[in-house]
Order: sequence, then C-alpha cells, then structure tokens
Amino acid sequence: MTIRKLLALVLAAVLALAVCLPALADMGDDDYAAVAKVIKTNYAGKTIVLHSNDVHGAIEGYAYIPTLRNWFYAQGAEKVIVVDAGDFSQGTTYVSSSKGHTAIEMMNAAGYDVVTLGNHEFDFGYEQLINNVKDAEFAVITANVLLSDNASILPASKIIETESGLKIAFVGLETPETATKVNPALIKEIHFTAFEELYTCAQAAIDAVREEADVVIGLWHLGVDAESAFNGYRSIDVLAKVTGVDFVIDGHSHTVMTAGENGEVMQSTGTKFANIGVVVIDNETKAIEDNFLVSTAGIAPDEEVAAKAQTIIDEVNAKYGAVFAATEVELNGAKAPGNRTEETNLGDLITDAMVWSVVKEGGLAQPESQVIGITNGGGIRATIPAGDITMNNINTVLPFGNTVAVIYVTGEELLEVLEASTFCTPESIGGYPQTSGIKWTLDTTKAFDQGAVYTLDGKEGSYFAPASIQRVSIESINGEAFDPAAVYAVVTNNFCAAGGDTYNAFARAYSEGSGFDTGIPMDEAVMAYIAEVLNGTITAEAYGAPRGSQTQIK
Repeated sequence: MTIRKLLALVLAAVLALAVCLPALADMGDDDYAAVAKVIKTNYAGKTIVLHSNDVHGAIEGYAYIPTLRNWFYAQGAEKVIVVDAGDFSQGTTYVSSSKGHTAIEMMNAAGYDVVTLGNHEFDFGYEQLINNVKDAEFAVITANVLLSDNASILPASKIIETESGLKIAFVGLETPETATKVNPALIKEIHFTAFEELYTCAQAAIDAVREEADVVIGLWHLGVDAESAFNGYRSIDVLAKVTGVDFVIDGHSHTVMTAGENGEVMQSTGTKFANIGVVVIDNETKAIEDNFLVSTAGIAPDEEVAAKAQTIIDEVNAKYGAVFAATEVELNGAKAPGNRTEETNLGDLITDAMVWSVVKEGGLAQPESQVIGITNGGGIRATIPAGDITMNNINTVLPFGNTVAVIYVTGEELLEVLEASTFCTPESIGGYPQTSGIKWTLDTTKAFDQGAVYTLDGKEGSYFAPASIQRVSIESINGEAFDPAAVYAVVTNNFCAAGGDTYNAFARAYSEGSGFDTGIPMDEAVMAYIAEVLNGTITAEAYGAPRGSQTQIK
C-alpha cells in the first residue's frame, strides 16, 4: 500500500462519520483526489451543491443524498442544495410502471431543491408530466420547452438565497432532441427551441437572472454525445454561444466528467447514482472554488429513504417478478457498441416478435413475403442475462409502453428510413434500425448527403432527410429481390410510426392513412412470442448471435 493510500485510510478512520468512503484499497488516482477533497472537514462559509443526473429508475440511490447532505452540514456548510439534471422518469419498472410518479415521490423524500427535465420525462406524454410535476416539493425548471404561444411550460430558472445573502441561480435547458426522441403524438401541445433559437433562448434565460444572482449555474440536459454535435445541441456547444454562466451541471450523455473536453466548466456524474456531484461555492468571494465527484460505492444509505425505495421495489417485483421463460444466452441490450450502432441478437428477437404478433392476426394488405420489422435501437434499454426471464426483464428492456404499429411504405421510402437512421453510424444514434426480414448493407465509409431538416406538424425536428441515398442498399426482403417501387408492410412501434427519432418517412405515410396501430403492447408481443413460438426458451441456436442480416462496410 502506498503512503498516499495509507494516509487516506488514516484520515477516513478519523472522520467517524455516517458517510463511508469508497473502498480505499482499490482506489485509482481520481478516486483518491475526490476522497481527499471530501476528507477536508472544514466547509464553514461554503455552500455545497450536490447533483445527480440520468438516474433512470435506480431509486435505491436516492438514499445516498440525505447522508451526504447531512455530512456536509456536519462539517460546517452554511447551505447544501440538491439538484438533478434530468432523466429520472424512465429506466426501470420502479418508475416506468407509475409513468414517472414514483421518481417524484423519491426525490421529495430525498429532499431535492431544483431539477430540470430530461427527454425521458416526456415519455408518457406532456399531460402526464405536468400531473407528475404538480406533486413535486421542489422547483422544476426549463427554459426552452414552449407552448404554442411560445410561453415556457415551466419557469426557466430558480434563484436560491443562503442565510448569508449568497444568491445562486439555476437555469434549466432541455435537449431539443426530445422532439424526436419522444413519441411526437404525445407532445403535440409543445415544441422545443432548436438550432440557433436554442442559444438565443438560453441567453435570454441567463440574462434574466444574471444581474440579480451572484452565481449562475446551468442545469442542462444536453450532454456531450457526438450524435448531438451535428446540430450543435451539446452542452459544450451552448457554452460556446452564451455568456454569463459560471458552471454547468450536465446530463443526457451519461458522461462521467469534472470538466468538458476542452476544460469547459462543467460536471456530470454518469448514470444511476454511480457518483454524486459536488460543487463548492465560497460565500464570501461568491465564487465556485471546487467541483468533484464522490463515488456512492461506500456511502451508507439513509434508512428512511432506503425503506421508501424498498417498499416501491417490493411492490413492483411482486407484480412483475414472476418467471415465465428462460434464455440460454445473454441478450444484448447495450447502447454502443450495441443496439444504437449495429445489429444485435436482442434486436433480432424483438423485431421477429413484432412481425409474428401482427402476421398471426392476419388482415395485412401485403403478403407475408413483403412484411418486415423495424424498431429503433434507442428503444431497447437493457440487457437480459442468461437464465430465468421475468416480466420485469422484458418491461425494463421495453419500458415506454409503446404498441406495435403497421406502416405501408414504398421501397424508396424504406431506403430513406434506413439512410436517415444511420446517418452518423458508426457513431451511436437512437434511431439505428434493428430489423427483421431485410438483408441490407451500410457503407459507413461514404458521407451522408444531408438534405433539409425534417419537420413534423410544422415543427422542425433534430434530424435531416437524406438528399440522396449514398450509404444504404437493400439486397433482399424475406429472401426475395428488393423492389424500390413495391409497397412493403413495415411492422414497427407507434413511436417510429409517429415520426420519432429519424423516422419521418413513416410519419408521412401514417398521416396519409397508410397504416394502423394494432394496440398490442410491445412487451406483451415479445413475451407471447417467447412463450408460444420459442416454447419458453430462447436457445443459443435461435438467438445466440445476431442473424447477420445487416452488413457494415467500415
């Protein structure tokens, strides 16, 4: 053991606090640096901002917040403010089964002060979101989600004042990608400022509080994903376009960072309470003097909040925990590399199940040889390990409550969908097509020919139509030659049918009456397929690896 780690052990023993620090014997340099900062026990004259982001239903993690908050108070902090940068309403059945409301309940219990919205707060529709927010015992802010009259749906900012008179303003921003990452049919009442208007809206919200506040902190759900760079929607893009922000607490990309890639003043904790972020503000100088992340690996949970989380977990498990099948292989639910970058065995399983659920009912306008399946990779949210399968497993993979829909499109429109949905591949994209019945090739060495921005219901989206088909080719449909002029029945989900992600071509066809929603929930279609077609067992022979219907040239 190094002298440095021995010193950390001695200091940790001296603390004798409710907070247990990370396992010091296994610490890396970054862990040591964070521990060293927390071990500093004099926070008199300081205001502490604790923050989370992208909790995604990991509700047991909320019990860490009161413990850490109380520790900072015990070390003399004048005030501890708790904030979240969005995406707390979806990710596990513990929140999705209540359409996000249990997340609000847990944040109330943990004592949050301010939160902004993530794109997943809109998964269950605008009306459900507003009903959830009504029960929040904390401020909910966002500057750039607007109603038809351009009024913000919620306050753009929140100012919190400490006893010593320090005023800290939080300004909320939501990713404009929400317009296509959420079922458009569920958010028709609202729109999201996009492109240059995003910067203008952000600057106006900052200017509105800058003169009154001593410190301005952006509470932004924008992230730093490469996918978001194409439209300038990353937090670092906005920071480069605005003035007056002292610090940014970021979410959306699940990034673990204490600064931006070029040293930008920002921080993000990752996801699911792997870490809790800390921002230290000196009350006298009214300046941010430090920021760092604390691993939750060794923090003792608050008993009361933990008990509330366990009650919710037990209730949901009782309903969704029954075993109904088994799998011999792990079913890949990873983001990247995974469902947002390439074909996966889980994507194959889901699309096969969707097609089967429709074909067995009959009534399609096209023969079975011209029926295919497509679902967006971003809608596949978890891996299923080898072993028993429960309803909880399937619902966690498909948590949105989407239903199976059918769209009738031409071969040319199908090419457009595949081209648009892979425009940045091999970079991750939520619209990446997981498919059934299509044999196709993607040449990632060729450039995407960017056309006009997609619009839906008169509102600009986050993605662009291909001006020409350059990267994608289709070899066959269910073993038969592909015909660009033929009409194909595409079994998809109601999110894609409504133009979600990059599927604007589906929305055009759907709006013209060329398709229908079956009303079959996707998770039920998958469970029925496993039970009835696979006889309750997903074998290695059937789904041990991707079937190989997609080829990528790199």
